[in-house]
Amino acid sequence: MTASTPIAESNAPKPIHTDDAGLIAGAITLPAPAGDLPGYRAHPASGGPFPLVLVIQEIFGVHEHIRDVVRRFAHRGYYALAPDLFVRQGDPSHLRTVDELRALAGRVPDRQVLSDLDAGVAFAEASGKADVRKAAAVGFCWGGRITWLYAAHNPALKAAVAWYGRLTGDRTEAQPKHPIDVASALQAPVLGLYAGQDQGIPLPTVTALQEALRSASQTGSAPGAAHSEIRVYPDVPHAFYADYRPSYRPEAAADAWQRQLDWLARHGVA
Repeated sequence: MTASTPIAESNAPKPIHTDDAGLIAGAITLPAPAGDLPGYRAHPASGGPFPLVLVIQEIFGVHEHIRDVVRRFAHRGYYALAPDLFVRQGDPSHLRTVDELRALAGRVPDRQVLSDLDAGVAFAEASGKADVRKAAAVGFCWGGRITWLYAAHNPALKAAVAWYGRLTGDRTEAQPKHPIDVASALQAPVLGLYAGQDQGIPLPTVTALQEALRSASQTGSAPGAAHSEIRVYPDVPHAFYADYRPSYRPEAAADAWQRQLDWLARHGVA
């Protein structure tokens, strides 16, 4: 399990802390085709099986904020799991600059990430505590991009929520497609939560994705496209949910979190 990333916590306000009272929570190791990888999971201590939420990390890795998000879902009655998706290429907690983090992320192949997320679903199912017939993926920043890809990859997924994930960019061997390329292949409906003042995700790319979703819904080629939605918060910056960073905007974060919960419930992940 990676430690908290120094760059992620620089100049940060005091973050929200969610305790694990009434939960089974902690680090786990899950088997995967490319070898075991670490992760963090939490679920209520009694009852179950619980709907599954895969929490897909930011570029900073499975650091304390992501672990806290896992516990937040568990307190809402979910089995939440965050696999450490960078572990095969490096440890982001050792990096000190954004450029170093981006270089690490660029080395992580999408096909490996999707396979590792599949392994996370299998691990959750084998635990006997997760109902994978009610499975969703929720990702933040780097993980927001992956969320769109996973919604096109896994036909068993019921719903997904992408928090300010990049929508397009250079296409490389490791990252051959971006969300705008898979709109016509979405298997699950995605709620996209975006920021109007995001300097890294220009609004025209959000509009382009909306057009791609509309086009796909008309052809009927992607069952998830017709039911996907985009919500833009016009006056907030990137990472407005990240309560450990100066970008945090409590009002927008609270609204988006509730929209997320409503979205999961609407699509049978509750």
